[in-house]
Amino acid sequence: MIILDGGLGQELVKRAGKATDLWSMQALLDSPEMVRAVHDDYFAAGAQIATTNTYSILPDRLESKGLADKLRPMTVLACEMAVAARDAHGSGQVAGSLGPIGFSYQPDKAPPAEQAAEIYADIARLHADYVDFHLLETMASVDQARGGLMGAGVTGKPIYVSLSVDDTDGTKLRSGEPLADAIAMLKTFDPAAVLINCSLPEAVSQGLPILAGQGFTLGAYANGFTGIHAEFNSIHATVDLLKSRTDLGPVEYLAFARDWVKSGAEIIGGCCEVGPAHIALLAQELGE
Repeated sequence: MIILDGGLGQELVKRAGKATDLWSMQALLDSPEMVRAVHDDYFAAGAQIATTNTYSILPDRLESKGLADKLRPMTVLACEMAVAARDAHGSGQVAGSLGPIGFSYQPDKAPPAEQAAEIYADIARLHADYVDFHLLETMASVDQARGGLMGAGVTGKPIYVSLSVDDTDGTKLRSGEPLADAIAMLKTFDPAAVLINCSLPEAVSQGLPILAGQGFTLGAYANGFTGIHAEFNSIHATVDLLKSRTDLGPVEYLAFARDWVKSGAEIIGGCCEVGPAHIALLAQELGE
C-alpha cells in the first residue's frame, strides 16, 4: 500500500489563519517555510509521497492576479520545498501536482484538450527536473483528463491521473458524464495510476468499483468538505465558502479507506481537510 500525503492547500490556510483567492499560492509568497513544514509533517506522519504545492500555479490563475511573471519562480520554489522535505526524510517520492485549468469542479471552464495540453506541457517540463511523477488532480471531465494526460506526457515521467466525481452520485464525473466513459480514454494513455480525489468519501466509494478490474493501479483520496458551494465557481472565489465536516476524523476516514482497499485501491491519501492526523492513522493501519 502506498500512502499519499493529505491536503496541502487547506492545511496551509488553517496554519496561516486566513483564506485568500490565491489559496495555497499565498503561502509561497508570504511564508514558504510553512510549505516545507507541512511536507515535513506529512512525512513524519507516515506519508511516502510529497505532493508539490503547485496545484494552483497555472497561467490563468496567475494572470488574473497580475502575477504571470511569478509562474516559473513559484513553481520552482514549490518543487524545491517538496524535494528538500523528501531528502530530509531520507525516503519517499515527489509528485508534481497539476490542477485543473479554469477552476476546480468547473470542467466547462476548461479549454479543449488540445489547448490544455500545450499549457500542461510547459508546466510539466518545469516540474520534470524535480518530481518523480506527475499528478493530474481533480480532473472533472473526460476531456479535461485527456488534455492533462496529453500535456504531461511530453516529459516521459510516469503520470498519475486523479478524477473528481459528483458528490451526490459517485458513478458520474463532475461534468455529469458517467465515470465509465473515461475508461477507454484512460486505457489509451495507460497512466501509471488512476485515482479518485477531492470528492466526498461516500462518492469515492461509489466510483472506485467502476474503475476496478480494468487493469489500472487504483488509488483514492477524498476531501473533508460538506460539499461544494454553488458560489465556489471561479478563480476569484475563496475557500471560506466551503465548510468542513465534523464527522470525518481519522477513525472515520480510515473506515472509508478500508472500503477503498476492498475495491482495489493500492494508493491511499487525503485531499482538502484531511490532515496529518488522518495520514498518521492510515499509515499505521494500512501502510506496509
